[in-house]
Amino acid sequence: MPRPKLPRHIFSQPAAKNFAPSEIRGAAEPIVISLEEFEAIRLIDYEGMDQSGAAEIMNVSRQTVGRILKSGRLKLARAVVDGHPFKVDGGCYKLHGPGLQGQKRGGCGRRGRRRNGMGAGRGMGKGRMRGQKNRV
Repeated sequence: MPRPKLPRHIFSQPAAKNFAPSEIRGAAEPIVISLEEFEAIRLIDYEGMDQSGAAEIMNVSRQTVGRILKSGRLKLARAVVDGHPFKVDGGCYKLHGPGLQGQKRGGCGRRGRRRNGMGAGRGMGKGRMRGQKNRV
């Protein structure tokens, strides 16, 4: 089971979430850029920060910021070069700012509930399998 994703700290939202070229060729599917990709591009390319500074602000490692930035730049370049519309939406983040302090958004953390019993955690578990007697 993979480790649950920690929410990235986001301090700015885009002024407009949907962008489309004025000359759309056909009905192109929009490319979705996550809010954490938007924040990494904003901090590094727009604000001129280095990756380690952006990592501190977003509360992730420098390598994670590099991966997020690479993914966001690739999607943005594909949208511009191929003439696709794109929108900023989704991701695993925690908003910070006026009126938004600490609100969690997106698909973060574990899905479902953890169960108690055999195989749920360390040691022998709290439950017992059918047909077994209590161990003491």
